[in-house]
Amino acid sequence: MGLLEIARQLGVARGTVQARLAKLEARGVITGHGPEVDPVAMGYTISAFILIELAQGELAAAVDVMESIPELLEADAISGPQDLICRVVARDTEHLQEIVNRLTATPAIRRCTSYIVLTRQVPPRTTPLIEAAAQPARVPGR
Repeated sequence: MGLLEIARQLGVARGTVQARLAKLEARGVITGHGPEVDPVAMGYTISAFILIELAQGELAAAVDVMESIPELLEADAISGPQDLICRVVARDTEHLQEIVNRLTATPAIRRCTSYIVLTRQVPPRTTPLIEAAAQPARVPGR
C-alpha cells in the first residue's frame, strides 16, 4: 500500500504518514520494505527446519557456512540440546540432503537433524502483534 492510500485511509496528510514511518524506521520498529516471495512459486517445494549441534566454540565458522547457502532463510540460536534452528527451502528431498551435506561438511557443525514441514498452519505474520500493541494495556483483574 502506498503512502497516499495510507494517508487517505487514516485521514491525515501524506507528509504526516511519511514522518511517522521515518520515526518507526529510526527506532528499528520497521526493519524493511522488501518483497515477500513465495518459495514454492520459485520452485522450492520443500520447507524444512534443521536443528544444528555445533562443535564447541565454532559458532562463527558455522555462521559463515550458513550464510553461504541461499536456501537457508534464517537461523536462530536456541536453548536446549541443539544450538541453532534454521529454516530452509529446497527443490526436493535430494536437494534438502545436499543442503544438510553442505552444513555437515564443516567441522564447526557436529550434527544436523531435519524436519520437513508438511503444511503451514499459521503463516509468518506481524499484523496481530501490531494490533495488540496498539490496544491500551490491560490491567490484571479487570
